[in-house]
Amino acid sequence: MTDAQLAHEPQTGIGELRLDLVRRLVAEGFGTAMLIVAVVGSGIAASRLSAGDVGLQLLENAAATTAALIGLILMFGAVSGAHFNPVVTLLDRALGTMTTRDTGLYVLAQVVGGCVGTVLANVMFELPAVAWSTTDRSSAALWLSEVLATLTLLVLIQGCVRTGRTSVVPFAVGIWIGGAYWFTSSTSFANPAVTIARTLSDSFAGIAPASAPGFVAAQLVGCVLAYALVRFLYPHHRSEAAL
Repeated sequence: MTDAQLAHEPQTGIGELRLDLVRRLVAEGFGTAMLIVAVVGSGIAASRLSAGDVGLQLLENAAATTAALIGLILMFGAVSGAHFNPVVTLLDRALGTMTTRDTGLYVLAQVVGGCVGTVLANVMFELPAVAWSTTDRSSAALWLSEVLATLTLLVLIQGCVRTGRTSVVPFAVGIWIGGAYWFTSSTSFANPAVTIARTLSDSFAGIAPASAPGFVAAQLVGCVLAYALVRFLYPHHRSEAAL
């Protein structure tokens, strides 16, 4: 809802609007936390169950993330839109479907939720609650992968939404991310909140704190490119009723 739309909602009380925002922020924070639990937790489990076979570990990690994403978007999509990703939220703001205030609060909830999720995953597997990752992920190839991973993820989401196919978003996003684990050299983080959260776990899914800024910068570049491409490819928002 835009600022102009909020100003013309006389039938909705201020208290109800605040409660709705709280619900959405809880959904975003908890949803991002559980996404990170799935990513980091499955990475830890895979490295223990399939020691010495990195390919199998990646397959297990990707499968768990795919399933978790589908379930979480189905769980919270009707509450908050199930962004779980600052670049998804920022693109919505750029396209005029979110207010500046809500955008800032969503991003905060996602980052905090993601960090909480990493702590939960570490503790579940009897690791230190916070263990800075030592896995260096820093190269031009990885940054290019993150630009492309973020760009394609955002265009996929907006392509579904803007052509009236919101019901397929959970499955499209989950399957796409599962595939992108394999066809990008960075394993498709495509999410600043996830990137920051994964610095807190020295495990299979971790990323060294020094590598995180490069990933986040690449993801923001992907978001800018996605905005331009979405505006060009989908200039008109079509509702499901119009199909």
